[in-house]
Amino acid sequence: MQCDYFDAGRCRSCTLMGTPYADQLDAKQQRAAAALEDVAPGLAWLAPAPSASSHYRNKAKLVVGGRTGNPTLGILDERGRGVDLRRCGLYEPGLAATFGPLHRFVSDLGLEPYDVPGRRGELKYLIVTHSPDGEHLVRFVLRSDRHLADLRAALPRLVADLPSAQVVTANLHPEHKAVLEGDTEVPLTDQTLLPMRVGDTTLLLGPKSFFQTNTAVAGALYRQARAWVDDTDPAVVWDLYCGVGGFARHATAPGRTVLGVETSTEAVDAARAAAGQEPDAAQFLVGDATTTVPSPAPDLVIVNPPRRGIGPQLAGWLEASTARSVLYSSCSVDSLARDLAAMPSLRPAEARVFDMFPQTPHTEVMVRLERR
Repeated sequence: MQCDYFDAGRCRSCTLMGTPYADQLDAKQQRAAAALEDVAPGLAWLAPAPSASSHYRNKAKLVVGGRTGNPTLGILDERGRGVDLRRCGLYEPGLAATFGPLHRFVSDLGLEPYDVPGRRGELKYLIVTHSPDGEHLVRFVLRSDRHLADLRAALPRLVADLPSAQVVTANLHPEHKAVLEGDTEVPLTDQTLLPMRVGDTTLLLGPKSFFQTNTAVAGALYRQARAWVDDTDPAVVWDLYCGVGGFARHATAPGRTVLGVETSTEAVDAARAAAGQEPDAAQFLVGDATTTVPSPAPDLVIVNPPRRGIGPQLAGWLEASTARSVLYSSCSVDSLARDLAAMPSLRPAEARVFDMFPQTPHTEVMVRLERR
């Protein structure tokens, strides 16, 4: 992948830029294997699941900089000034196609970009999610509700210019801190969930829902999980940290009970809506994956925690449980190695790298564990 922004030194986010993609993938495989070598000697590694090396991102988190009437959409430099990255080669083409209409809309509406060094202004971020069917979820992250009425009044203009914008919201983020969003989400469209088709399954994403940034590789991850679940053929499956239900929905089968647990009420509501009246539909509960104990007891548990991992409490529970199998999907091989060491009765049998983020060293790994 060649990038003018990288070559000009305007953006260095892609730290592996210039490294041949095959070498990137090989290095990620070696890094994952080395991290797990002590806790999983002899672990069988399947071939890595590759990605397109460019145009793979389904989500853009664009910092709004510049000035009123002429904003930048991209990142901030070391001095807090906006760097426009609308031609970044990581975004799916359908996602990149939204940047022009959104830039025009923000410019014409006169929304003042938030000036980080000066702590003034209103529009902090534009967050855009692109579905495989060409639809979009657009979020305006604002410092206050000052421009909510203006956004509502101008929404028909945005939809006319960008008819793929099916879900539009405003997020209110009044604090000056390095987090992406605030607690308050204000829907601006009647539709509040974006259908996200992954293979033969359609998930529903709300504004704050987590979904893998690489749709194609997410599909490979879910298919691998489905294959491992079906090989084990459990009667009861728990999906902890289930989000909008990607793993749970792929684990269903006739006569099988599948339960998903997630702290986000919004995500659980979306998962329930997507599952609907499917035969053998998964069920979803709002709860903390580390403390919630639904019933019946599981034969197989899927965990997909944040970067910090599942931690000692849940690892200890899994170690002492009657679950025969665990599928652990991790975005950090270091926390994964620590958690596996805390579950010695669960033997790592197979593992696979899923390359969600080409051009970066980030690695997603899924491991199948079996009770010794």
